[in-house]
Formats: sequence, structure tokens, C-alpha cells
Amino acid sequence: MFIGEYNHTVDQKGRIAVPVKFRLSLGAGAIVTRGLDHCLFVFEKGEWEKLAQKLIAMPIAQSNSRAFARLMLAGAMEAELDAQGRILLPDYLREYASLGKRAVVAGLYNRLEIWDEKAWSQYKEKTEASGDDIAEKLGSLGI
Repeated sequence: MFIGEYNHTVDQKGRIAVPVKFRLSLGAGAIVTRGLDHCLFVFEKGEWEKLAQKLIAMPIAQSNSRAFARLMLAGAMEAELDAQGRILLPDYLREYASLGKRAVVAGLYNRLEIWDEKAWSQYKEKTEASGDDIAEKLGSLGI
């Protein structure tokens, strides 16, 4: 289980440290891909497999299904933790997420998200300001 948010530095080689408490879960490797809202998603391999199976089962005849599958699957790459607990983020993923030197690693239960620190701050501020409205809309879903 991944929860919490942690500030980290992206080094000159494009590596970011995975928070210590998450390293054991990702010890067998991870999958990093383009996420939504221009962040990166990081999955442990078992969770990735569950998502990938759902993505490939979507109707190929629907353009939105194809587009979403391409976003998630074609952008994915395997990542291994190095001896210091870092993963390498390739250029195309850092560019997609507009990652600068400072980043936030956010735990969202079954995945991590990696955000540029400024983008995360702006997103969080906007979401917190409209939290009551969001809760109201989700209430109809039984949440």
C-alpha cells in the first residue's frame, strides 16, 4: 500500500529516489508510464499487469479506448531500483510530466504518482479549494 507525499530531487541523470517505505514493494521492479493530469504513474509489476489486462480488453474499434491504451501502454517502461533506491526516468517521461529538479512522489494506494513540485502544489491548491464540490458530486456514487 502506497500512501503519503514526499519531496525529492531529480538528479542530472534523471533519477529520483523512491521513498524508503515503498522500496520493498518495488523491489522486484516497477513500471513507470504517462499518468493523467501530466504526472507519471509508477506501478509494482502485479498491479501493472491488472491494469494492462483491462486496457487490452477495451474495444479496439473505439478511438478513445485506443488513445487511452496508447497513452498508458506505449509510454510504459520497466524500472529497477538501484543500490540507492532510485529509479531512472527517461527523457520522454520527464518531458511529459514537465519534471524539473524538484518533484513530489505521492502514494495513491496501488500506485505512486510523480509530479513536478510546482505542478503538484498548484493541483493540490485547486483541488483543496473545490473539495466540498468534489465530495458533493462523489456522494451520488456512494462515497
